[in-house]
Amino acid sequence: MKHFEQLAIIGATASGKTALAIAAAKQKNAVILSLDSLAIYKEIDIVSAKPLKEEREGIPHYGIDHLYPNEPFDVTTFIDLYRSVRQTCKKTGKNLIIVGGTGFYLKMLLEGVSTLPSLSEEQQAEVMHQMQNSKNTYERLACIDPEYMYNIAPGDTYRIQKALEVYLASGEIPSIYFMTNPPQPVIAEPLPMYEIRWEREILRKRIRLRTKQMLQQGLIDEIIALEKKYTRSPNCMKAIGVKETLAYLDGIYSKPVLEEKITINTGRLAKRQETFNRSQFKNVVRGELQMIEKKLLGEIGK
Repeated sequence: MKHFEQLAIIGATASGKTALAIAAAKQKNAVILSLDSLAIYKEIDIVSAKPLKEEREGIPHYGIDHLYPNEPFDVTTFIDLYRSVRQTCKKTGKNLIIVGGTGFYLKMLLEGVSTLPSLSEEQQAEVMHQMQNSKNTYERLACIDPEYMYNIAPGDTYRIQKALEVYLASGEIPSIYFMTNPPQPVIAEPLPMYEIRWEREILRKRIRLRTKQMLQQGLIDEIIALEKKYTRSPNCMKAIGVKETLAYLDGIYSKPVLEEKITINTGRLAKRQETFNRSQFKNVVRGELQMIEKKLLGEIGK
């Protein structure tokens, strides 16, 4: 059986990951798994900057158009996707390129997550009841397990709910449960990683250009259609590019201000992504796009 190979390409938004991943996939006989919290949704095309089908050049892409905007997901969605794609690659003799748009998901693949206990229907109903007042639930959990809840913000309803679910389903406080059920890495072998880095001002110009292109491509119409179909309730409707466009539709921003707000907020996101990648991933080949492209494609071609 052919040896299975995989690598990861990471970098801030608008850094050029998509085009590089497609070029590498063509050269390496690979498929692409996108780890992106917005591109995973169907119908969210322009604001997610996902590659159009013709831009994918025949390379199978996973993690794109996987869910509808009103369907929830968490890190386990990407873990299940990775396992499924890896199996497919091994059966078909393909390699795998992981494109880490959201570094947190890649980190979870490398570190793993603990298996959570199952909830009965009664326990699920109790969780929903208690989460109607998440402030009280947070305070109660903080009293019984201050060590675990210390690292959870009072407004982080997702993690508060997970802590509550663990407590109700297992009968153990979360800190004890996770101590006895430690996470197991999903990717156990070394994973070659390449990060595209740009000088701050150059990346800012790339973000500004991409924002302008999104508006030209019909960003506003896309958000109007999404709001009409799904309302503003889903989490994806709070994403950068979406929330600013909704404010524009509410008459809060003019069109020039809309463009500026998306550019500024995307720049802040890019800074957070770079900080996360630098602090969380070691032994990474880092550099500007040309250097990474030359090194990556050159090494693949050897």
